[in-house]
Amino acid sequence: MKILKFGGTSVGSAERIKGLLEIVNPSERQIVVLSAVAGTTNALVEIGQAFSAGKKEVADDLIKQHKNKYEHLIKDLFTSEQGLERGKSLIDYHFNYISSLGNDLFTNVEEKIILAQGELLSTTLFHFHLDEIGVPSVLLPALDFMKIDEDNEPLVEAIGEKLENLLSIYPNNKLFITQGYICRNSFGEIDNLRRGGSDYTASLVGAAIHADEVQIWTDIDGMHNNDPRVVKNTSPIANLSFDEAAELAYFGAKILHPQSVFPAQKYNVPVRLLNTMDPQAAGTLISENGGTKGQIRAIAAKDDITAIHIHSSRMLLAYGFLRKIFEIFERYKTPIDMITTSEVAVSLTIDDTKYLGDIIKEVEDFGKVSVDYNQTIVCVVGDFSANTHGYAAKVLDAVKHLPLRMISYGGSDYNVSILLDTEHKTEALRSLHNRLF
Repeated sequence: MKILKFGGTSVGSAERIKGLLEIVNPSERQIVVLSAVAGTTNALVEIGQAFSAGKKEVADDLIKQHKNKYEHLIKDLFTSEQGLERGKSLIDYHFNYISSLGNDLFTNVEEKIILAQGELLSTTLFHFHLDEIGVPSVLLPALDFMKIDEDNEPLVEAIGEKLENLLSIYPNNKLFITQGYICRNSFGEIDNLRRGGSDYTASLVGAAIHADEVQIWTDIDGMHNNDPRVVKNTSPIANLSFDEAAELAYFGAKILHPQSVFPAQKYNVPVRLLNTMDPQAAGTLISENGGTKGQIRAIAAKDDITAIHIHSSRMLLAYGFLRKIFEIFERYKTPIDMITTSEVAVSLTIDDTKYLGDIIKEVEDFGKVSVDYNQTIVCVVGDFSANTHGYAAKVLDAVKHLPLRMISYGGSDYNVSILLDTEHKTEALRSLHNRLF
C-alpha cells in the first residue's frame, strides 16, 4: 500500500481537487492524506485569535468571509444538484459549529477544535466529489486512530493497530482518504501535530502500517540543492539519504516537514517528493541508501533564529556546567539548534522564543548573557565524514567575506552549519551555490 499526501495548494481550488484523480489511481490500494484547502488554516487561526480576545463580532465576520469562499468552491466542484446540496450541508455544519465555539469560555481546547475543521472539510469534500463521479472511496477519520502521548509524541504502534483494524473492515476497497495534521492527545481531546503536520501524518501512517512508499505531493519538483526563490539555476536532487533529508528539512527546506523523515527512517519506508503541477517530474526519492559519498548535496537556510551567548569564568574546568544550562532549556521545552563552546563561554541558538525571557533570567545566574536576534542558520548538507578532505574549507571559503557569528562542524557527518545576521542570508546562499555547485 502507498500513502499519498497532498498539501494545501494541491487542494486549493475545485479544479485542483478534481485534478487529484490524474495522480490518485483508484484501482491501486492507497491512503490519501489531505491538508486543509490553501488559506484555510491561516483563516482558522485568525478566527481563534478573535474568539480568544473576546472579539466575537470580528470572528463572526471572518467566519462569514471564509464560508463564502467555500460556497464558491462547491459551486465549481459539484455538477449535480444532490452533490451541491451535500456540499452546502457540510459547509453549513462546520461553520455553524465554529461559530458556536465562541459562545462560551474559549480555551486552548476550543482553539484546536477550530483548527481541525480545515482538514475535516477538505477530506469530506474530496470524498463527496469521488462519490458524485462514481469512484468508490472510504473516509477514515484521523481522530479514530491518530494519537499522541502526554509529551506530544505519536504512538506509532497504537496508530498502526487501530488503522489496520479500520482497514480490515473494507477488504475490497482500494482508495482511502484521511486527514493530515489532526489527532487526539493523551486526554482524548482534539489536538494537532503543529503546522506542516500533514507531512508528519503521512510518514506516521506509512511507518505504522509498513507501507511500500510515502509520496509527498507539493508544488515543486522535489528537494532542490538550494532555495529556488532566491538562488538561480537550482536543480532537484534525485536521491537523498534519510539523514541528509532530515538535516535539510530541519534547517529550512520548506518542501518537507522536519519531523516527517524520522518515522519513515525508523521503519525504512521510502519517501518520494513529487510535484502536483508536473506529475511526470522525477522528484526526489529519500531512502536508506539514497546518499552519495564524497559529495556536497544541498544548502538550506532557517530564519527567525535567536542566539544566546553565556560567558562565565565558573565554566572553566567545571563539570556539570553545561548540564545545568541545558536543564533550563529542558524545563521550558525549548529545543537548541546549534551550540559552540570555549573554556569560559557557550553560545547556542533557538527558534522558539516563547519562554526566552524566563530562560535568560535563569541563565543569568551562571554568567553574563547577551542575545542576538534576527539570525539565520545556513546549513550545507553532504558527506562531511572524517575521511573526506577539503569540503568544510570550501564552505568557509565561500562565505569568508561575510561576518559569521557561529560555526558548527563535526557534530554530524552530514552538515556544516553557520550562523549569520539574516540580512546576509541571500548573499550567503548565492555565494555558497556558486562556489560549491
